[in-house]
Amino acid sequence: MKITTIYVDDNKIELHNSLLGKETVLLNNEMVSSKFSVCGAKHFFYITENGTQVLCNLNVGFGFNGVNFNLYKDNKPIIESPHTNIPAILIIVLAIMFLLMGIAMIIFLFTVLK
Repeated sequence: MKITTIYVDDNKIELHNSLLGKETVLLNNEMVSSKFSVCGAKHFFYITENGTQVLCNLNVGFGFNGVNFNLYKDNKPIIESPHTNIPAILIIVLAIMFLLMGIAMIIFLFTVLK
């Protein structure tokens, strides 16, 4: 499914993602990068601008608002999404859940063994 389309000068950049986690970047309807990802990936490709090749970097990730992406052209930001660190938040929430489950298990065992 198509996530977004970005127009930079005369170039059309499309970001696609499959249900299996394959991210694909199309530049003017030609695939320039493809990676499998669960939490997002970094795509590097070149666009032609005024007859010269310019390096682009498209970083894809997930945030509270859904898919976040940042596009840089020649290390200059073109699009920047708000940054939230979902994997770190998820790890903290899971750690707290396991801690609480461990405490509940210890309390349960003490009450059963008495």
